[in-house]
Amino acid sequence: MPAEAQAVRQLFDAVAPHYDRLNDLLSLGLHRLWKREMVQRLAPVAGEKWLDLCCGTGDLALVLAERLRRGGAVLAVDAAAAPLQQARRRHARCPWLPVQWLQADAMAVPRAAESFDGAVMAYGLRNLPDPAAGLRELRRLLQRDGRAAVLDFNRGGGAALALQTQALRRVVVPVASQLGLKEQYAYLETSIAEFPTGDEQEQLAVSAGFSWAQHRPIAGGLMGLLELRC
Repeated sequence: MPAEAQAVRQLFDAVAPHYDRLNDLLSLGLHRLWKREMVQRLAPVAGEKWLDLCCGTGDLALVLAERLRRGGAVLAVDAAAAPLQQARRRHARCPWLPVQWLQADAMAVPRAAESFDGAVMAYGLRNLPDPAAGLRELRRLLQRDGRAAVLDFNRGGGAALALQTQALRRVVVPVASQLGLKEQYAYLETSIAEFPTGDEQEQLAVSAGFSWAQHRPIAGGLMGLLELRC
């Protein structure tokens, strides 16, 4: 897993042109359903202010913005420039959706404490140099009754781990290699192995100041959803 913030930015700048196509291909489009399920569970309300940390190419921010129209807004933050360029192009096809794009460090967002009603993060926490610090920053930005959710790969065990490992080695990395992205996608296996387990994520969230945290496996245990309440 890239330990330095600069390495992470360089990695995602490199994959940005192919990121959406690879996600659709490698998940059979299911990542879009998982993201929509996350938004559905959080129940955002029109008029609220929400945050999308590590927003990547912006698909989740725009799904969220659809729920917040008529007075609401999304601030979508990513440290890498190239994914944000893709996000802005995507937004240009639906400019009525209330999203602001910001290049910034997810662990030091330039906004005041308690600025947001809710927040989402998809496939970002695992790539932060310090997931615990990322959760503390997430908590700082949320209002006292705020809610959030984090979607990412699940660090499980048993059959799910075996399936996950085989999928990465036999499908994900070979497909990415055809686009010259072998190195960028080969890191996934290591990053998942170093990622906190579901139980550990719950403990980190409570230590960060959340009053409630629940992690549950989805997609047969290949992915995980961490739900949070302030």
